[in-house]
Amino acid sequence: MKNLSICVYCGSRPGARPAYAETARQFGALLAQNGWRLVYGAGDVGLMGEVARAAQAAGAETFGVIPTHLMKHELGKRDLSHFVVTQTMHERKKVMFMNSDAIVVLPGGAGTLDEFFEVLTWRQLGLHDKPIVLINTEGYWAPLAAMFDNIVTEGFADESAKGFFRLVDSAEEAAVFLGAALT
Repeated sequence: MKNLSICVYCGSRPGARPAYAETARQFGALLAQNGWRLVYGAGDVGLMGEVARAAQAAGAETFGVIPTHLMKHELGKRDLSHFVVTQTMHERKKVMFMNSDAIVVLPGGAGTLDEFFEVLTWRQLGLHDKPIVLINTEGYWAPLAAMFDNIVTEGFADESAKGFFRLVDSAEEAAVFLGAALT
C-alpha cells in the first residue's frame, strides 16, 4: 500500500484560542504516527507552521506548496521534504489537491474557506471522492455546519451534500476516521 498524503488547510494566523494551535500540533504528530505525509501551504506562520513543525518533529514527510507572492508573508518553510513554489494561488491549490488522498480542515479564515469550498464543490460535482474532514476545535466550524443545514432547508442542496464532509471534534477523531476511510 502506498504512503498516504493528507492535505491540511488551516489559518496562517494562530487564532484567538490556544486550543487551535494545540490541535494543529496534535494532528501534525498524528500524521507521522500513521505514516502519512503532510501536504499543506508551506507557510511557517500560524496554524500552518504549527502543524508542519509538529509533523516534522514526529518524523513525517512534508510537502509544502506556496505561491511566490506569499513567500515573505507566510515565511515559506524551506526545510520541508518537498518545497514547491507556484506562480498563482490557483496553481497552489491544484498541486496540493493533486498530491493528496484526503483533506483535513483546521480553523482558518477566508483562504481556508476558499480551499474547503473548492474541494467540496469538486466533490459535489463528482470530480473526486477524497474524504474531507473538518476538525471542529472548540466548536469553530459549528456555524458552518449550521449554514449547511440552512442551505439544505432552503432547497439549494440535497441532504446528501452534508455527507460530502465529516465534522469531528478532535485531531484524534480525524485520524481514526481517515484511517478507516483510506483503507
